[in-house]
Amino acid sequence: MARLQAYHRLATQHLDIADFLLVYIEEAHPSDGWVSTDASYQIPKHQSLQDRLRAAQLMLQGAPGCRVVVDAMSNASNAAYGAYFERLYIILDGKVVYQGGRGPEGYKISELRNWLDQYHKHMLNKGTLVIQI
Repeated sequence: MARLQAYHRLATQHLDIADFLLVYIEEAHPSDGWVSTDASYQIPKHQSLQDRLRAAQLMLQGAPGCRVVVDAMSNASNAAYGAYFERLYIILDGKVVYQGGRGPEGYKISELRNWLDQYHKHMLNKGTLVIQI
């Protein structure tokens, strides 16, 4: 939940230059599967889209004001973006310009913040966009 709150703070700080979207995918540690000892919630494996939609409501509680969508039961978004089970992306003009590492180890909100800060400076100066991560 701490990562979700950090994401929410970052989104709030950069609403002037980016649209933020959370895609809720299949549950990484379902309560009836590979259970995590530090899980904030007890969410069983989704059996239907309605199950996934109910679980996604918990994300809205952790990040009020963030837009949340839900992956289809085929897990098409999860597979297409290689999220398994959390990952950060920046898409600019229809192209992936930042792909964070797979979570939990590769999920680095600081890298996302750095990218957005540099992009914001670029937008203010209208100079050449050079992003270093």
